Amino acid sequence: MPPKRAAATGATAPSASKQTTTRRAATAPKATAPKPAAPKKTAAPKKAAPVKEATPKKTAATKKAAAPKKPTAASRKKAEKNADESDKENKADRAKVNGTKRKRDAEVEEPVDGQVEGDVETETERVSKRAKKSDKTAEPAKKRKAAAPATKAAPKRVARQLKVINEAPTQVMDIFVFGEGTAGELGLGSVRVDGKKPIDVKRPRINHNLKNIVQVACGGMHVAALTKDNKILTWGVNDQGALGRDTTWDGGLRDVADDNSSDGEDDDDTGMNPKESTPAEIDTSNIPEDTKWVQLVASDSATFALTETGQVYGWGTFRSNEGILGFNRSVMVQRTAVHVPELSKIKQLAAGLNHILALDEKNKIYAWGAGQQAQLARRLLERDDTAALFPTSIGSLPGRAKAEKIVCGSYHCFVIDSKARVIGWGLNNYAELGVEDEAGQDGGYVLRPQLIKSLADYEVAEIAGGEHHSLACTKKGELLTWGRIDGHQVGQPSESFSEDNTIWDERNKPRILLVPTIVPDIKDVVSVAAGTDHSFAITKEGKVYSWGFSANYQTGQGTTDDIESPTLIDNSAIRDRKIIFAGAGGQYSIVGALPLDFVLSVALTPDAEWVLSGSKDRGVQFWDPRTGQTQLMLQGHKNSVISVAPSPVPTPNGGYFATGSGDTRARIWSYTRLDRRP
Repeated sequence: MPPKRAAATGATAPSASKQTTTRRAATAPKATAPKPAAPKKTAAPKKAAPVKEATPKKTAATKKAAAPKKPTAASRKKAEKNADESDKENKADRAKVNGTKRKRDAEVEEPVDGQVEGDVETETERVSKRAKKSDKTAEPAKKRKAAAPATKAAPKRVARQLKVINEAPTQVMDIFVFGEGTAGELGLGSVRVDGKKPIDVKRPRINHNLKNIVQVACGGMHVAALTKDNKILTWGVNDQGALGRDTTWDGGLRDVADDNSSDGEDDDDTGMNPKESTPAEIDTSNIPEDTKWVQLVASDSATFALTETGQVYGWGTFRSNEGILGFNRSVMVQRTAVHVPELSKIKQLAAGLNHILALDEKNKIYAWGAGQQAQLARRLLERDDTAALFPTSIGSLPGRAKAEKIVCGSYHCFVIDSKARVIGWGLNNYAELGVEDEAGQDGGYVLRPQLIKSLADYEVAEIAGGEHHSLACTKKGELLTWGRIDGHQVGQPSESFSEDNTIWDERNKPRILLVPTIVPDIKDVVSVAAGTDHSFAITKEGKVYSWGFSANYQTGQGTTDDIESPTLIDNSAIRDRKIIFAGAGGQYSIVGALPLDFVLSVALTPDAEWVLSGSKDRGVQFWDPRTGQTQLMLQGHKNSVISVAPSPVPTPNGGYFATGSGDTRARIWSYTRLDRRP
């Protein structure tokens, strides 16, 4: 069996030079190491007691001032002179400060390409220094603390009124899961259901714990989902607070006597923490009660949520090559949702393994998290690694591009602009950006956003990134892949690799596909998704294809062997379903399908010319009773149509009917007979 792997093993980018590689007739550039084994999660680890934040010291009470003496004529004259001099000094100081601020803003707004480490301080460092000079009594923070979970629900705050700039998704999906699941990332709970274990799910299985889901975000080993009634559900690994709620559990230990008394049958209980492996709502104690969510994203150990007014909330932590980096500059692990005050008017979020992007309504992109592989599009100072945790603009995009979509791979980033062009930056040692420069070399990366020339001939509709590979679909329905090859991540047949587009290893095997290449034999692709080393493509007919690393059944093909090329997932659970979503982590995957449609109500018009039906798909259909064929479909409700009632008295040209829906609204419709239409 191939080694198991997970996305949550750390943020270190594997070296690209463990094996000597070469293009034919070229000197040997280097490629990287074999895939690491995935850690197996067993019983729930004991949780460390949360450390409370240090409370600021109270300053001494101010002494009561003595009553002022009545000023003399001489003292009044002296005071007026001093006031004039002080006013002049203040004006000069304000002018100096304003000039410094304008200069500082300009520096932060447009990072300089190719800056040398240590030559520029961050905005936060300058603000901190000024604060220390102006306030000598302030206590410096000695050590960042882990955020303590809320012990008592505080009264709900009401969000200040802000302009609505985002809309929440409304299309409900049925959720199907597959993969390993030993970390609870499948959300199936901790015990058998109908004789089926909640782990090692070989093919798509519907998750009955998830209802009315409109959006799903897949992290390394945890998942977040948004419901139609505005709840955020989370499940999976919560070691660093990624679930945004308390999952403390006293279980995990089994009585030896109970084990000895069993008769050899498998226990229904897997030993997983049921509070982690079962979807549940996040702690909302720090969130205003009228907050409405529109998007979720998940990294390896953190989750972020976007509101309809462009505000961002988050919880969890970021990890760097050295371990836990922190959630922000003052908190190491944030276990409940908190507002990110540095961001406003955000339109879209994207998450990599340990970094986040945010796009605002003025076309600015902010980046924060771990940035050792250039994911943040800026150089970082070694003396202050927490500076990376401050959301900072990446600067202007090349070619005056207007960003439409932002996307993250594990260590690299993409932007699709309004002209369907692609811009990228970040790690490129496996040519995952589609840039040939430095591909196959240790530490190969692109520091600043640049137009991806290898995609210039395509109108890209969607793009996705894995750990060391990427894929995209065009507006024509073409599927493109590029990057690492050795685990069949790109899904290309052997004839796709040539001396011009491929780096070969010392055994003369293809190692890196340097440029985006069309995958043959699959067409009409409308959506793509990537896990760590496996991928998905969805066609306009709602069929889903998978390929790549499959050691944990994450391809949904029922095997632990790698899937070499895009292969239809065809099991009874989803065979007749229309798939509209796919997402993946390291060792699990999720697909979403349109709900099954069924008729909820039927009625006959008084003249017996029409049969009316109301359906779960929110539509009203007119049927010809003589042929049984649908003649017309109407839509206007936002939920299932649960009743239809024609008027008993027809009009000369047709009639009226009323409908009732799960959206709590009733509607009145009119219709005209076919033979009476002009």
